[in-house]
Amino acid sequence: MDPVIIVGAGPVGLSLSLALTRLGVPCVVLDETTGQEDTRLARTAVLRQDTAAFVGRLGCADTLESAGTRWTAWRTMRRRRLLERVAFAPRTPDGAAAPATVSPVHLPQHALTRALRAALADEKLAEVVTGSRLADLEQDEHGVSAQTRGPNGTWWRGSYLIGCDGPRSTVRKLLDIRFPGRTAVERHAVAALRCELPWPGEALLHRSPPRHGGQPGNEVSARPLADGLWRLDWLLPPGRELVTPDALVARIRDSLAGWATESPADPAGESGLDGGAAPVRGRGHGRLVPPYELLDTGVHTVHHRLARCWRQGRAFLAGDAAHLLGALGTQGLDEGLRDAENLAWKLGLAWHHGASEVLLDSYQAERRGAVAARLRAADQALPLLRDGRSARWRTVLPGAVRGRSTLLTDGHLGRGPLGSPPVYARTPLAPPAAEGPLVETLPGAAVTDVPVTASDGSVVRLHDRLGKGLLVVLVAPGTGVWDRRHWQSAGLMPRLADAVDALPMAAEILVTEAYPGAAAHTVLLVRPDGHLITALSGVRPAEMAACADAVRGGAHGREAGTYGREAGAGRARRSGGSGETGGTGDSVVSRDSGTGEGEPPAVDPVRTSMLHSEGD
Repeated sequence: MDPVIIVGAGPVGLSLSLALTRLGVPCVVLDETTGQEDTRLARTAVLRQDTAAFVGRLGCADTLESAGTRWTAWRTMRRRRLLERVAFAPRTPDGAAAPATVSPVHLPQHALTRALRAALADEKLAEVVTGSRLADLEQDEHGVSAQTRGPNGTWWRGSYLIGCDGPRSTVRKLLDIRFPGRTAVERHAVAALRCELPWPGEALLHRSPPRHGGQPGNEVSARPLADGLWRLDWLLPPGRELVTPDALVARIRDSLAGWATESPADPAGESGLDGGAAPVRGRGHGRLVPPYELLDTGVHTVHHRLARCWRQGRAFLAGDAAHLLGALGTQGLDEGLRDAENLAWKLGLAWHHGASEVLLDSYQAERRGAVAARLRAADQALPLLRDGRSARWRTVLPGAVRGRSTLLTDGHLGRGPLGSPPVYARTPLAPPAAEGPLVETLPGAAVTDVPVTASDGSVVRLHDRLGKGLLVVLVAPGTGVWDRRHWQSAGLMPRLADAVDALPMAAEILVTEAYPGAAAHTVLLVRPDGHLITALSGVRPAEMAACADAVRGGAHGREAGTYGREAGAGRARRSGGSGETGGTGDSVVSRDSGTGEGEPPAVDPVRTSMLHSEGD
């Protein structure tokens, strides 16, 4: 069978190709660049627990540790008052820390890209072709043909093609898929510098800082990187204000001088901070600017866009080619890596065993739905945060100060609709409803990263075993004293092993001492991307088989549509209605279509409250 063609060699395209090769699927990565990544310290990536684990499994764990840093806490300040301090718990071997309290990994994006390239260079099933710019593509019921221009210009034949080629995606344009949304939702001046701040290791969001005049719209964030580096972001006013070098240096000096006058709040008094009642000591502005070394600068413009269709026949979109977001701490790269993880195992099944339309369509239904919910939440929150109308807050949250702080920090802290991991509650891969035991993880949500014991006796993290087949996790307290030589004959293991052997998908049995909310002998079925299928009370072979069949999209005869309806025959469609069918049942309005009431246009129609989770 032909390899999978991936267009674009950014972090998403490289991650997807690595994930596919780990599944035994050959890949060709078409890279229009020379393969040399520019060093830009002001362009960084913030990876949540699930996406950091995904990248780590691809062979980049050492880079995350050496080039990345985990914050010890997150501070939110307004003027000179500390509104909130959230301490991040270290990642402990027993998994006691809740996912929401685990710090993200912050690292320069070029370091991540280089690590992914290095890992891919060692894969025999992968070929990266530099200097290859996509010019045309055609597809039929058996595969996709892609024509490239450049030094290596030729026709490439693949079983599937994924466009990971960024906001100006050539793949998206060749498929004639619309990309509506909003332009320049926010603009930030950005600087990377080496200095010492009063809160080492802690990230900071400072609203209305005194040194900037204390105006309501002023906002600056400081996020630590490795080796004493910091990334600073200043929210710019609406418009096309030119950020000159002198203006940026003035912002840096004002911020550093203002923070130098502040001293960390007394730890004994921080436990009672609940809305800005405790002032941060220090009011003088007479101190000199502390020494710093400016390393990189830039202006970051945030756009909100969502492609109408993420799949046409054998062609898919992922990453910035499918969506753009970034306001209020939302992370576009995080979502792009989730696209790659979601699509990889599905294409792996399709390449090795064939796939139903249900399985292939589920990528758009799950991922587009999750990103649309994220964009809706951001678009609903932005007018409340940026237009200064305090009257709106009384209809949203009690306490304007607290409510504003919550929405400004949820995306950064990985909580709420702006930051929490997606829940695929309405996935077409959901199994038949069954009476299962109560666990804290909802079906479709990401599983907790608990320690597990594999059949060879090794103790690992649950997230470390993701990516290949189903995981069948038995909750069995006391397994720490089991004799590893008698795994297959202990307790429920013989029945469980027989049930797993009969599943229509490859699966691995794991055992854990405990799982949040699970009783003894609970069996958890987990998808290759770490989302819970269901929890069962004991070993139930028939229900386990039904769940596995549902996750692979059912029998191959259970089609959701035909190839001709999805992409037409022969040449990829370039006109008339392509991309108008979405798997989520929602529509997208263009950036030029307002609401008629002075409100900014939303990416998707407002149908749910921004305070509801994506799984509600």
